[in-house]
Amino acid sequence: MLKLGKKHKRTLDNIFDSPVRANVKWDDIEKMLTALGAEISEGRGSRVRIHLNKIRAVFHRPHPQKETNKGALKSMRRYLKEAGVKK
Repeated sequence: MLKLGKKHKRTLDNIFDSPVRANVKWDDIEKMLTALGAEISEGRGSRVRIHLNKIRAVFHRPHPQKETNKGALKSMRRYLKEAGVKK
């Protein structure tokens, strides 16, 4: 795994926090994924395709708010685990 900067590490910690947070910005998640080496491409509408460590997933960007909801954070946590990313 690539070495993450301080802000990306904090975002990763926030995703894996328990109980699930409600204040993690999607933009920060995308930047962290890019730092991990993920390929991110646009889908239709608010969909975002992510490919990390041979694992693919599709997420929806939150709108109009910037924060990711708790359900999406749980899904992101599960995706990161499948892709071999640990806290």
